[in-house]
Amino acid sequence: MQFFVKLDKADFIGKDALVKLKEEGLSRRLVGLEMIDRGIPRSHYPVYADGVKIGEVTTGTQSPTLKRNLGLALIDAAYSEIGTEVFVEIRGKQLKAAVVKAPFYKKPQGVKPQ
Repeated sequence: MQFFVKLDKADFIGKDALVKLKEEGLSRRLVGLEMIDRGIPRSHYPVYADGVKIGEVTTGTQSPTLKRNLGLALIDAAYSEIGTEVFVEIRGKQLKAAVVKAPFYKKPQGVKPQ
C-alpha cells in the first residue's frame, strides 16, 4: 500500500485513521470479475466464496467488444488474488466467476489518437 500523505507530519484531520489503515492493511479490495458461468454481474449483486458473502458487485456488464461478461466488485482482501474462484448471486442462483486483472483490455501498441 502506497501513501502520498506524510504521516510523520504534525497532526491533521484523518491522521489517526490513515495510521491505523497503514498498520492493519486493507480489509476490502476492488477487483475485476469475469463470469465463467452464463450470467451478467450487475450493481449490488452479492459475491460469495466458501459459502460466505464476501462482498458485492459495484458495476458490471456484457462487453460486446471483448465478448465476455465482466464486472468490478468490492470484496474481502483475502479473496482478491488473481484467479480466485468466487460466486455471484444472479436471480437467486450462485454463478461461478473468477477474479481477473483490471483493466480488462490491453491498449494497442503504436496507435496514436487523432
